[in-house]
Amino acid sequence: MDNAVAGPSTTTDTSTSPTAKRQKLTDHHAHYQPQPLLPGLPDHIAQVCLSLVHPSSLYSVCRSWRHLIYSPSFPPYLSLYAVCSSSSSSATSTQTAQKHSNAVDFFTFDPISSNWHALPAPPPHSTLRILLHHPSFLSRKLPIQSVSVSGNLVLLAATTYDLLPALSHPLMFNPLSRTWVFGPPLASPRRWCAAGAVCGAVYVASGMGSQFSDHTARAVEKWDLHLQKENEGDRRNMGWLWERKSGLRDTRFSREAIDAVGWKRKLCMVNVRGGAAKEGAVYDVEKDAWEEMSEGMLAGWRGPVASMDEDVMYALDEVKGALRKYDAERDSWEQIMESERLRGAQQMTAAGGRLCVVCGGGFEIVVVDVMESPPRLWAVDLPVGFEAVAVHILPRMSPLDFGFPL
Repeated sequence: MDNAVAGPSTTTDTSTSPTAKRQKLTDHHAHYQPQPLLPGLPDHIAQVCLSLVHPSSLYSVCRSWRHLIYSPSFPPYLSLYAVCSSSSSSATSTQTAQKHSNAVDFFTFDPISSNWHALPAPPPHSTLRILLHHPSFLSRKLPIQSVSVSGNLVLLAATTYDLLPALSHPLMFNPLSRTWVFGPPLASPRRWCAAGAVCGAVYVASGMGSQFSDHTARAVEKWDLHLQKENEGDRRNMGWLWERKSGLRDTRFSREAIDAVGWKRKLCMVNVRGGAAKEGAVYDVEKDAWEEMSEGMLAGWRGPVASMDEDVMYALDEVKGALRKYDAERDSWEQIMESERLRGAQQMTAAGGRLCVVCGGGFEIVVVDVMESPPRLWAVDLPVGFEAVAVHILPRMSPLDFGFPL
């Protein structure tokens, strides 16, 4: 079954309060009498047949099919997730900045119903005090770094109002269970770093802690989520800790927040963003060794970069709005499209044959379907009053308590 990710029809449901909406949906469910999915077939066989159909085709046919695509037994399609900041968090006064130091919200966009839904709140004891703007640094946003790995959203690094690392442990959200959990404690919590995921493991490298440290600026740590699964989720076992890996040879990657891109069992990254002169490095996860980035790959790194299934790498030229695909055999980038809407791109993620790009200063998400020829492009409006810090593509969130339209 094809994955949905984000469809071209977009709406934002803000007219009804969550409590009233949940009551309305619950009332509908109370009067709903289940019907056979396919007359003449047992439901378990009908489910197998219907799971081969794109969920967007099932959604508008009948209520029983709509129930099916949101049920735990239906294969979860891909959805868009956004780490957002309240638009008012750009206020400049010290008092207002302190007030909004918690103004980080998490949303998911359901591509079938074309509605945004808020994620469950992180645990109240998480002390998630994250700052995006600081009165002393009005011209820049402080980084909030997150990665997607094995169907989870993981928050790794951010800054508090006191300019200290905001996260001593990574904070992980699982869409299927709708739960937040803390990961293992970081040996060196960071305000920013090089962060990425490959082969089911999360990596943090270099970066800045509460103050510059040559040790932290060279350090590389790995958190392998697969080990935790193999040991039945016991957080005291080897799968619930960070493992020290071969460090960087110098501190050149500690200047700013960096997206390390997982590609063909390697992590690829450059030391600065944008079109400035930069240096690149590639980490081989099997050899636990660092190598220089090839000249061709480095030359095309002029904006956000993401990989599709850790196999095909795409790069955006944030000045020209040109989207390119990397050809490893030729060590060159092939241009596949150019659009003004992609100029100024800030961050990008890829999955299910589509790219989702944060554009327009964080106020717009542009989706590119690279499986079509020529690629098709459309925009997804953000929830009113929010700007996107980062986007990810993950399995759709389980609709517990009938919080989704049925």
